[in-house]
Amino acid sequence: MVLPMWAFWIALAVMLVGLLGVILPILPGIGLIWLTILVYAIAERFATIDIITLAAITLLGAAGFSANLWAGHLGAKAGGAALSSLLLGFLTGLAGALIGVILLGVGAIAGAIIGALLGIIIAEWRRREDWREAIKVGGGWLAGCALSGLIQFITGTLMILIFVWQALKG
Repeated sequence: MVLPMWAFWIALAVMLVGLLGVILPILPGIGLIWLTILVYAIAERFATIDIITLAAITLLGAAGFSANLWAGHLGAKAGGAALSSLLLGFLTGLAGALIGVILLGVGAIAGAIIGALLGIIIAEWRRREDWREAIKVGGGWLAGCALSGLIQFITGTLMILIFVWQALKG
């Protein structure tokens, strides 16, 4: 059963909010795009978004979503970070997220980024006793985070384009 055009436009609008969420971490991102496509496919009983298309979109979504988990660490490792620095960065990122929400009101994402960055820089400074090298590693981590955002934006855009192509093809 092919859904009416208004359902397509609503789904597309929700997915564009998801794509905006890749840039503005206040909003949900890749997960919202994927969930919208899944709901659309189920509602239309897989008439235009078939199982193979949904599987391809799911793989793209998994790649985009997982970029958050590995890209920052990849950037830090490229900058020469030790595993202990990454671990401390993860822990201080969690603490920063909590502080950002509870005390400062700046939000979990900003707090997590600031906390992780400070944790990595401090750990690397303690390890190397060289601020320049420690900041270089922190910059590598930030570059990895930017790479993550780019990967998520590209995969989110591809997911939406595949959806539009399949849904309009009918």
